[in-house]
Amino acid sequence: MSEMRVVGVRVELPANSPILLLRETDGDRYLPIWIGNAEATAIAIEQQGVRPARPLTHDLLKEVIAALGRELTQVRITDLQEGTYFAELVFDGGIKVSARPSDSVALALRAGVPIHAEESVLAEAGLVIPDEQEDEVEKFREFLDSVSPEDFRGAEQ
Repeated sequence: MSEMRVVGVRVELPANSPILLLRETDGDRYLPIWIGNAEATAIAIEQQGVRPARPLTHDLLKEVIAALGRELTQVRITDLQEGTYFAELVFDGGIKVSARPSDSVALALRAGVPIHAEESVLAEAGLVIPDEQEDEVEKFREFLDSVSPEDFRGAEQ
């Protein structure tokens, strides 16, 4: 299992489909995951440090977990079946709850917990970007710096 970090979210054209991009913390593989607009917005808002006037669903879930006296310890991307990724939330006491990767990552960012991906998922869907494409990753980072959560609203899947 590899620890992953969130590179960011971008919209893939021409379909206007948001993509979450993760990268191995101690490796060269990237993991692209197509996600929904609401989750893309939630991830982008958290990465940009924007605090909405009212809590979003992932903020609320974080508060509910704390109010129930539990602690989220990590998020795992566990499987990939027919193009669909699967994840689980891992809580103190070894409690695991199945969840979508997009929701899991949005919650992990808010809770400050690590994100891991199973080796089988990385072996199947992980991408190694050759050095000559590294400036593409830099362009992606620049895009992330310029995008706002409103850019994800209204895009159709």
